[in-house]
Amino acid sequence: MRPIRIAMPTNPAQNKPSGAESGAANAPENDSSLDIPEVPGDAADPAQVIRAAAGARIEQLEAELATARETWMRTAADAQNARRRAKLDVEEAHKFAVSRFAKDLLSVADNLGRALASMPPQDQRLDDRLKNIAAGVQATERELQSVFERNGIKKIAALGAPFDPQLHQAVSEIQDPSRPNNSVAQVFMDGYTLNDRLLRAAMVVVAKGGPATAPAHAAEPEPANTAVDADGA
Repeated sequence: MRPIRIAMPTNPAQNKPSGAESGAANAPENDSSLDIPEVPGDAADPAQVIRAAAGARIEQLEAELATARETWMRTAADAQNARRRAKLDVEEAHKFAVSRFAKDLLSVADNLGRALASMPPQDQRLDDRLKNIAAGVQATERELQSVFERNGIKKIAALGAPFDPQLHQAVSEIQDPSRPNNSVAQVFMDGYTLNDRLLRAAMVVVAKGGPATAPAHAAEPEPANTAVDADGA
């Protein structure tokens, strides 16, 4: 059965070929026609057949549109996620770009602490010059700690706190029944965090032999000028 092909032009002007178009008669054209099966005699209503073919074509186009819409939505979601990740990466880079520089500054804070530890209060009372030097070092240390805090660098309060392997590095253990078991008895080197991320773990001595659990209280305030070098300085 030979099908009947019904052309469906979108623009009446297309039915009038121009001079340029007449020279390209064999060029491919946009096919917007419907293939209607030939109906012998009065077997079916031709209008009904045309409507059925048009309905099938509409369903096909709707399916293609749904697929294209799904692809577009997936692509848009991927692009949005990429922008969000890029923004977070930039924020992280800005927040932690100074981490290496901050680590270098920690040695300055350590040396100031060692200098103060070498000038105990009893010696300062006997020597006014030593007392003045200690006051200057203390002022410098306070200013450095203030700069640290303004840039998100915070000292870890370790003395008396329960030992936390995420924040503390144990260098030794001592038997001390007066302290809660597994608590920090001594700080060899202060630890620091940068924007709540560990910058350097505190080097500590852990107490053993005391009560099984540490009381629920904050870490002990560390006495001023008691920083001790890990090498025993």
